[in-house]
Amino acid sequence: MSIINNIENIVSADWLNNHLQAENLLVFDATISKVVGDVSALSNYKIPKSQFFDIKKKFSNIKSPFPNTIPSVAQFQKNAQILGINNNSVIVVYDDHGLYSSARAWWLLKTFGFKNVAILDGGLPEWKAKNFSLEDKSVKNVFKKGNFNAVYNPNKVVYFESLEAISKDKNFKIIDARSSDRFNCIVAEPREGLRSGVIPSSINLPFNQVLVGNKLKTKEELQEIFKSLAKEHQHLVFTCGSGITASVLALAATIAGYNNSVYDGSWTEYGTLTIA
Repeated sequence: MSIINNIENIVSADWLNNHLQAENLLVFDATISKVVGDVSALSNYKIPKSQFFDIKKKFSNIKSPFPNTIPSVAQFQKNAQILGINNNSVIVVYDDHGLYSSARAWWLLKTFGFKNVAILDGGLPEWKAKNFSLEDKSVKNVFKKGNFNAVYNPNKVVYFESLEAISKDKNFKIIDARSSDRFNCIVAEPREGLRSGVIPSSINLPFNQVLVGNKLKTKEELQEIFKSLAKEHQHLVFTCGSGITASVLALAATIAGYNNSVYDGSWTEYGTLTIA
């Protein structure tokens, strides 16, 4: 079987279908249910060869009071190796929604030093639209334990303690991926007991504005979007409800050529720890 040497941040369904049997390719289904929206989008089928990348239980700190909190290096490395990730692996991540939680898995892998990872553009809906083969989700694909060595990259993550200084620093731009109704406090937050509000100096870019249907907009379109919101030298800090859709914007900004980070706790943490 062939070996893939390098991969960009996003690949097409055609590309994945053509390379599915590559010896060092791993495919991960990183689907989680949406906090808001249609839960019926979840499928009983998956892409052949794929394994479940469990964001909620394996790749989050489940002891944290806030959802989807970044895990420790040791936890990430252990669970990555269980999935068969090697230092020379090439990874494609997708989700059932099209482009949603797969971006969080992509961001986590990048944050812990794994470079050759890409999102499947359009996710499972695009794969199915091409009539490519599927297998039942009950099929368990198991790989030999990997040798991946995780190295944490602090430049990818922003924590609560830094936000006050960042919000006053013109070298940073905080961008919120929540819907405009949530950002403008027109509708309540979906998590019970969480107040509405915004992080000081933040601006709004709903994550679906970087998408066309299930797929990411072109690099040129993404560059125009971010050019209208931030200066080229600014470091972009993305936030949302709990770090999931902020990662979609991180993917889009990376492709557009902007340095960026994700505020890991996002509004769930900030709205809990601060008073309006």
